[in-house]
Amino acid sequence: MERKTKETDISAKLDLDGSGEYEISCDIQFFKHMLETLSRYSSMNMNVRISGDDEHHIIEDSAMIIGSALKKAVGGSTICRMSTRTVVMDDAMVMVSIDMADRPYADIECPDTMYSHFFRSFAMSSGMAMHTLIFRGTDGHHIIEAAFKALGLCIKDAVRIRDKELSTKGTVRMK
Repeated sequence: MERKTKETDISAKLDLDGSGEYEISCDIQFFKHMLETLSRYSSMNMNVRISGDDEHHIIEDSAMIIGSALKKAVGGSTICRMSTRTVVMDDAMVMVSIDMADRPYADIECPDTMYSHFFRSFAMSSGMAMHTLIFRGTDGHHIIEAAFKALGLCIKDAVRIRDKELSTKGTVRMK
């Protein structure tokens, strides 16, 4: 997936059958670290190249491209869809729950509006419902990183292939 505007130039390639290998090019070091964390904990191989004019545009557009790439990678596969994971990192304890059923929704607790915006844009672009809850934490860095780790673990669980659809409605597919 690629997105090029006056504000950003972003490309993302994901491999759901990976081992968490990554190549991330981004000048915002903390954001780069969070994307590396997402790759590692989800076991998705990620190759992402990001450039842009300001932090807000970079983070928002990256979320949209990576979310869209995830949706495309899942395609019409019959997957587990749902996962909830809680991660502790030092003072922080954060829970993330997702449902990848192409019913986008986001209820995000996060101490930084920029990263709240990332999670929301990612959920909308990927077609997932996502909730994040902060149980404890005073260090914003630890809370955000715990959320990325929990999201990665959720994605790893949710994209597992199933033999049978997990729905009483019949077929539920991300398109």
